[in-house]
Amino acid sequence: MLREIAVENYTDIPKALAAGADRIELNDNLAVGGTTVSKGVMAESAKYVHEHGRSLVTMIRPRGGNFVYNDTELKIMEADLFEAQALGVDGVAFGALLPDGTIDEDAMTSLIAASAGMSVVFHMAFDAIPETKQLAAIDWLAAHHVDRILTHGGPLSTPIETTLPHLQALIAHAAQKQITILPGGGITSQNAATISEQLGVKELHGTKLIAF
Repeated sequence: MLREIAVENYTDIPKALAAGADRIELNDNLAVGGTTVSKGVMAESAKYVHEHGRSLVTMIRPRGGNFVYNDTELKIMEADLFEAQALGVDGVAFGALLPDGTIDEDAMTSLIAASAGMSVVFHMAFDAIPETKQLAAIDWLAAHHVDRILTHGGPLSTPIETTLPHLQALIAHAAQKQITILPGGGITSQNAATISEQLGVKELHGTKLIAF
């Protein structure tokens, strides 16, 4: 099972890799769900992770709060994507929505274009999309070459054991579209094996998937 560990800043990367992390998701300010780190942090993180034969995904999010971005914020995100690309980051995680909770297709098209050469993850903004529109969102993301969707299967305030049935439905639909559902939020080293088995997935995401 591939274990993607979300870390805050550079500090925890050496410990996470030593404890067996397979992939790192690099964030600043995890208290608000993660934002973009500085260029310096991104550079040192990419260097260290690659020296240890693992891969790095970096969060591209200019602030906490909702995922409805204005033109200036989108310009900031594009600039950060170009920095990540220049530094050899393997993957980037971002998401942009319209006020009605559906995908901001214009914004996402531009951000995906700026991510050339890196894998693209649509992060937990997915959980803010109305459930009735999530399958259509999967279709759109798959058609636009997004590699993975990070989702809890519902609000983060809901235990993941409760969201498993919805996650199973998302995984089944995504499999037909050749896009990966990456479950996250509330997955720990204690429940990871059970959740992986119940969902039939080979990748999990979390801050506590391994002890370090």
